[in-house]
Amino acid sequence: MEGLKVWRLSSSIARPSNLRQLFGLGTSSGLVRCLDNGAAAANATNTRFPSRNRRASTSTSTSTNTSDREAVRAIRLKKVEQLRSKGTEPYGYKWDRSHSAKELQEIYKDLNNGEELDSESHHVSIAGRIVARRAFGKLAFLTLRDDSGTIQLYCEKERLLNDQFEQLKTLVDIGDILGASGSIKRTEKGELSVKVDSFSILTKSLLPLPDKFHGLTDIDKRYRQRYVDMIANPEVADIFRKRAKIMREIRKTVESRGFVEVETPVLQGAAGGAEARPFVTYHNSLGRDLYLRIATELHLKRMLVGGFEKVYEIGRIFRNEGISTRHNPEFTTIEMYEAYSDYQSMMDMAEEIVTQCALEVNGKLTIDYQGTEIQLQRPWRRETMHNLVKEVTGVDFTELEDDLKVAKDVVLKAVGLGLDSKDKSSIEACPSLGHLLNEVFEIFVEPKLLQPTFVLDYPIEISPLAKPHRRHAGLTERFELFICGRELANAFSELTDPLDQRARLEQQVRQHNKKRAEAVSVTDGTGEQKNIDEDSMYEVTLDDDFLTALEYGMPPASGMGLGIDRLVMLLTDSASIRDVIAFPVLKISQ
Repeated sequence: MEGLKVWRLSSSIARPSNLRQLFGLGTSSGLVRCLDNGAAAANATNTRFPSRNRRASTSTSTSTNTSDREAVRAIRLKKVEQLRSKGTEPYGYKWDRSHSAKELQEIYKDLNNGEELDSESHHVSIAGRIVARRAFGKLAFLTLRDDSGTIQLYCEKERLLNDQFEQLKTLVDIGDILGASGSIKRTEKGELSVKVDSFSILTKSLLPLPDKFHGLTDIDKRYRQRYVDMIANPEVADIFRKRAKIMREIRKTVESRGFVEVETPVLQGAAGGAEARPFVTYHNSLGRDLYLRIATELHLKRMLVGGFEKVYEIGRIFRNEGISTRHNPEFTTIEMYEAYSDYQSMMDMAEEIVTQCALEVNGKLTIDYQGTEIQLQRPWRRETMHNLVKEVTGVDFTELEDDLKVAKDVVLKAVGLGLDSKDKSSIEACPSLGHLLNEVFEIFVEPKLLQPTFVLDYPIEISPLAKPHRRHAGLTERFELFICGRELANAFSELTDPLDQRARLEQQVRQHNKKRAEAVSVTDGTGEQKNIDEDSMYEVTLDDDFLTALEYGMPPASGMGLGIDRLVMLLTDSASIRDVIAFPVLKISQ
């Protein structure tokens, strides 16, 4: 913007005493001043690092900000009335644009400073939101932002017809959406501008935007009002543009290998394909409970039974569990299944998907994630869970006997020093050697897997849908992909023996029901009922139709599920899953 640091309105600075000045009402020069840099910097510092003394006045400050916000809204509502009284509708129907801001910046990138193109062939029409403005005397500068970028509007009183310049000064606010047309000019200071000869208010904004210095810094509010977050912080919108690129590249990669995209039910009669607490709903017409899916796996396998050989689905998954920086109750995965292949094929596919997405979004295979350099060049490390546990803890599970108690003693002796009580309890509660191996892996190994690593050959006890390992008894042909200490993908050589599959799922149901029984409400000694483990209280049922499908015969196959949200986090350097989901699930606002 010409000679101007970007300035945005904020409820935190719009005090009733200076509202008339801020909105250009009754000022002698019409000047809308920028914030003092020193004061703004001090305010920004105080916002980020509030002192203990400031905490006591939080409620008062919140009340003041709310009243200021309502005062701004009241003034803008009066402007809506003024516009309508002049015969101008402040909520337009359409605007014909000739260019986007980015297109103009590209077309006229070689225009010299001070040069102006006033011929009909250089007459342009644009539209977008006003994010900054400065008006004085007979000249005004506005910054217009559209989906592609920003461009300056250069407004002269003599050039605008009738009373449009006065309307611009008194009725146009930051946050309004305008359409403008005019010729092209580059100012003496090098700012490409549309020299406006007419404009129209397309949408009158009633609420003030956050200002440049304070921005929208309340994390909860950023997630809750993502639309404001994207206006105040354009880089946030860039994350969702990159997410769209990643989704497009995933489809392109798998379809280039002959995979067909299919859709499977979100509402299911049995929540299968994973061990997770489902959301339950009730269908009035059918008179039955239904579950939001916790995986797409079992229906995709039905497609293989039906004759498809390569299928995939990108879809939302719903799990009624905890919320963290890595977990959201609804999230997006891609699951894919390929007949006549094993889990080795899916390792190649995982490498291909991640590297192609990295190149599409970042143009390189060396990326930075939260200060850690990640090397995505292929091939990635492939190592068994047994070897990784031995490498980190010194415990060789292949040498342990079948005595679970002895195995736990060996593990606690090797790693017990400094182990917190929660992890120690988790180890002591393991019902089998396979569960113990996995628990040790999750506690000690998983956080250390920063570079891409395929962890192979999981215990059969924790892999009810995976094929038994063809060489190692008690293990399955399964891998998980870890990057930055986080699971990114999970894959199997799929279990196709219907009798083995039924036995394993029935065992899983029995184990869950036992855990559920132990979690039933008990008396805590005061007569009050207290739940031991509420997350274990959901019901698990067999998907008999899936087992019936297997009895018709499913070809040998491999399958993989890959978390798209976590992949987007990795490739956009986002610390929380909420940063890559446009509207994440949040607690009710108090």
